[in-house]
Formats: sequence, structure tokens, C-alpha cells
Amino acid sequence: MTNDARRRVALLYPGDRKARQNAAPENSRFLKVFQALAELGMHAEPAVYHDDFCDEVRRQLMQVDGVLVWVNPIEGEHDRSVLDALLRDVAAAGVFVSTHPDIILKLGTKEVLYQTRDIGWGCDTHVYRSMDQMRRELPSRLDAGKARVLKQYRGNGGNGVWKVELAVDARATALLDETLVRARHAKRGCVEDTIPLREFFRRCEPYFAGDGRMIDQAYQPRLPEGMIRCYLVHDKVAGFGHQAINALCPAPPGAPPEAAPQPSPRLYHPLSLPAFQSLKHQLEQEWVPAMQRLLDIATEQLPVLWDCDFLLGPKNESAADTYVLCEINVSSVSPFPDSAVVPIAQATLARTQATRRG
Repeated sequence: MTNDARRRVALLYPGDRKARQNAAPENSRFLKVFQALAELGMHAEPAVYHDDFCDEVRRQLMQVDGVLVWVNPIEGEHDRSVLDALLRDVAAAGVFVSTHPDIILKLGTKEVLYQTRDIGWGCDTHVYRSMDQMRRELPSRLDAGKARVLKQYRGNGGNGVWKVELAVDARATALLDETLVRARHAKRGCVEDTIPLREFFRRCEPYFAGDGRMIDQAYQPRLPEGMIRCYLVHDKVAGFGHQAINALCPAPPGAPPEAAPQPSPRLYHPLSLPAFQSLKHQLEQEWVPAMQRLLDIATEQLPVLWDCDFLLGPKNESAADTYVLCEINVSSVSPFPDSAVVPIAQATLARTQATRRG
């Protein structure tokens, strides 16, 4: 660890050898974070990562007081298994790591939607731990006549997220393999397909490899009204994002599936945005504390930066909006609103100071 009185922090994000050689705060998408850390008297440096030079990054991280990590669960053809092992070693040596891989496994997989379904932000949610279980249970849920949204255990960018519903007025439990369903992958550019249920199952088989599984949530009819992203620093909201159209938005009534609108950009808003104050209050005062108790996560273990994505649920008895959690992101939250930059830097300073005292 450094003997310099200043805390030394690395910002880790993916790249190749050339990107590592040319890495500098001024050509990073995290320039504002570098600047905010420097304003608090910290020395911040880029740590471009790839499995091919893992040992080199390890040596760098062993010399810092803390590391902030931005790496998706799947980057190209690589998962995070090598990186997560490195981060566990670094954390065990006394370096503050956000987000620690053990917290990602508690908080940053789709199974958190099932585990926390009863704390106030959930909906009708199930988990399939095997392909056989999904084959047995999904048809009866489709029989109810409502669309379902299935999500692979770990993923990003809409990969492994599907909306599926019966395509015709038929029962999925009859002629199971031949029952037609409408299925749409949430990856950008995908369109709705009408396929036999057996083909949908075949497309989902890769998601059960290893310890894979799928989470099944009820589709929210108010999805066309947009998705709200709450950015949090530890247990406090630090800003908002709003996306009017996301990847599973349906085509207009009577229009062909390919007429579904393409996702719109996410617009970023400060903490003070009036429209989302009720959501902010519920998240900070009710849902995050309940989630922490349920998953056994102390406040100082929460990520320095993470986000919760919400869809609008049914109106309550007072005609007020309700909210349904559809995803938590902790592995690589970027971009984010400017209002989160200073809180990120302040939280990082506090955590590196506490870690070194420990």
C-alpha cells in the first residue's frame, strides 16, 4: 500500500493492450470522476483491464487504496471469472473494492428480483433452476393469457431477456411442442417472432449452462410509459434516468411486429427532479433497508455506484403510481448523471479511509 498521505484509487474498465498503454483520465469516459477524486485530494489512475494482462493489473491494484470497477458480466467473449478472482485477492489484501464480487452475486444478478419480490417493489415472479423446470412450469403461466418476461441469471445489454406470450387462442398445456408463442429478444434490433414453444425453449437452453437459471416476471402493461432508473451511492439516491421507449416496447395496435419503436436515449436528471420524489422516498426509506436485511448487506458493503430500474405498476387505491423493479445493475453502471459524481468521490474517500483504518 502507498505511504503517500493521499489516497490512491484506480478506476478499472475493460480495454486492450493499446488502450492500457494510452490510458489517461482525459481520454476516459470517467474524466469527471477523476476530477472529483482529485478535488478531494486523492490520486486517481486508470487501470485498463483484460484477462490477457491480468497479472499486470494485479500488481497495479496491490499498490492502491481502492479500486472502482466498471466491467460488464459479459465483455465480448469473456465473462468476469478471472477478474472476480483477482478482485477477491486484492480485497483480501486490504484494498477497498467496489463492487466486490461477493456483493455482485447477492445484488447484481437477476435472481435478486425473485429473492426480494415481497418487500414492496416486486410482482408475480418465479425462478427456473433447470430447463426441465421451465418446461414444466412456464406453459401453465402462459395459459393465464398474460405475457411473461424471462431473464437469464447474469447478463447485460438485453442479452438473455425475452418477452413471451401465447400467439393464438390456445392452451399451452395442449400440444406443448407445437403451441405457437410470440417471442421477442430484448437485444437492440431484434423483432418479435412467432415460433413453436419448443423453439423458444431451445433458444433458452444456453442460459442454463453451469449454474445458470432464468427469472420469470409478469410483463408490466405500462411499459410503454417508460422506465425510470434510480442511481444510488451506497444507500442514497444520487440522480435519475428516464427512458421513454425500451427494447420490449410493443408495436402500435394493429401494426406488424417489426413496427415496434426502437429504444430511445436515456435522459439524465438531478436528484431534485419533482416527478420521482415519491419513488426516491420509498427506495431510500423502505425498499433498500428491507433488501439489506434480507440479503445481509451492510450499508458500507453496498456499491459506491449502482442503479435500480423501475417500470410503472398498476395505480393504487389512491390513483397514485406504483413501481415494479425490473433490474439492478452493479457491475458497470455507465453513463450516469452528473449529480452522482461528487457523491461517488466522497463515498470513495470515506471507504478507503475506513478500509485503511481497519
